Amino acid sequence: MAARAHPSSASGPFHSDSQPRIAFVRAGWHADIVGQAERGFAAEYGRLWPSAPPFIDLHEVPGAFEIPLLAQALAQRGNVQAIVACALVVDGGIYRHDFVAHAVIDGLMRVQLDTGVPVFSVVLTPKDFHEHATHRDFFTQHFVAKGAEAARAVAQTLAAHAALA
Repeated sequence: MAARAHPSSASGPFHSDSQPRIAFVRAGWHADIVGQAERGFAAEYGRLWPSAPPFIDLHEVPGAFEIPLLAQALAQRGNVQAIVACALVVDGGIYRHDFVAHAVIDGLMRVQLDTGVPVFSVVLTPKDFHEHATHRDFFTQHFVAKGAEAARAVAQTLAAHAALA
């Protein structure tokens, strides 16, 4: 597992007294495509928090199946306000990818319900994915868009939780 941090702090419309800390967990399978979600996320949270975006801890696991356990460990440590999970679960013809995707999403939901830490999914399970330029280009751009959507969801959710405090 690799971890990288992007130091920053929160301000703007979602300002809080403490610096939000967000864990960004991504699968290593199709890393060139999945990593684009981080690019989209970073660009959008930079727009949402222009003067000082939240602190981001980046973690990588081998595949999607390993994400929920790491998300649980991160949430239980108590020093993150949100977790974003990213993976591309494809049908490789050997096993049913929908079972893996279902297990991952169920695991992520369980983490957030058990810990109270919001967990956001950029775990995509396309009906069809083939290793050719058309699909690779499409999903590369799609992960950028999904990363930006996740940043907006994180900002809105943190603001909603802050309003309850």
